[in-house]
Amino acid sequence: MDNFSRVSPTIEVAFSLTGRRVVEVLERLKGTCGLPKAIKVDNGSEFVSKAMDEWAYRNGVKLEFSRPGKPTDNAFIESFNGRLRQECLQQNWFTSLDDAKQIVETWREDYNQERPHSSLKQQTPSEFVAYWRQIQAVSTAEILAHGSVQ
Repeated sequence: MDNFSRVSPTIEVAFSLTGRRVVEVLERLKGTCGLPKAIKVDNGSEFVSKAMDEWAYRNGVKLEFSRPGKPTDNAFIESFNGRLRQECLQQNWFTSLDDAKQIVETWREDYNQERPHSSLKQQTPSEFVAYWRQIQAVSTAEILAHGSVQ
């Protein structure tokens, strides 16, 4: 989850997630979302893995580890995970892995595109990103036209 926009670019559904699997997902996202400067992670085995460390080093991404036993170090993802668990995982009976992937993806799309967030002034994450891009484009145009932002 992007802490700035609250966008969830993907949710990987699997029976287990290894560091290599996380790297595969990050490589896929790199092509569509770009690279972040840093990723805040907990101390799960998939994040402290050699594969993850190598990927972060190769891509110039800093891994920021939360302190063990301190979920408040990454309150945004803890809140997101709680919502996902309560609103999706505990509300559905999955008949297969493919079924789970489809249901979770539907929930993720709703989270990004239909659900206003109080932290985003009641905009959805998608609306917030569109608004932010518009502001950035206007600022860039002003700089090009006037040599500085007024």
